[in-house]
Amino acid sequence: MTDADAHRFERAFEMHQRAVLAYTLRRVPTAADAEDAAAETFAVAWRKVDHLPLEARALPWLLAIARRIVANQRRGSGRRLRLGVRLRSEPSPIAPPPTADSPALDALDRVPPADRELLRLLAWEGLSQAEAGVVLGITANAVAIRLHRARRRFADELARPSLKGSVPIRTSELAEGRTTVRRSGEERA
Repeated sequence: MTDADAHRFERAFEMHQRAVLAYTLRRVPTAADAEDAAAETFAVAWRKVDHLPLEARALPWLLAIARRIVANQRRGSGRRLRLGVRLRSEPSPIAPPPTADSPALDALDRVPPADRELLRLLAWEGLSQAEAGVVLGITANAVAIRLHRARRRFADELARPSLKGSVPIRTSELAEGRTTVRRSGEERA
């Protein structure tokens, strides 16, 4: 882009920004949509600045771009509305997550965050190992290795009794060999 192109764009923006915004405000339901359409109009104009007509003829060219952008917004809005109606009418295939009192959820909370994310991607999101690898930015082979380790750590945590509601152990108790887990409300020895 040359300095002349940049100057021509700046001049067209200064001269026609209000007119383009007014055009979009009269054609879309909200001011935010109008501002988005006007901004996108000038983004397209910036990318196609070599086609930008001289000052006097720039407004019709800009309005033609704005017209197409508003039409795209309407089509997108219609698609979103139709999708919302369809999703509300279909039964949800999504299983609810385990309840807060679930031993499995407690165990999952105790595994390292990387293991937790991997297990959730596979179990809750229903991804394959290859797809989980894409999400995590690792190979499918690395996912398989991490999954083996994560499952083992999860199983170990699941086998451990839940420490929810337990009282923290004091260092002095560790030194004396008294390391039994106490629930809240139990007396200390």
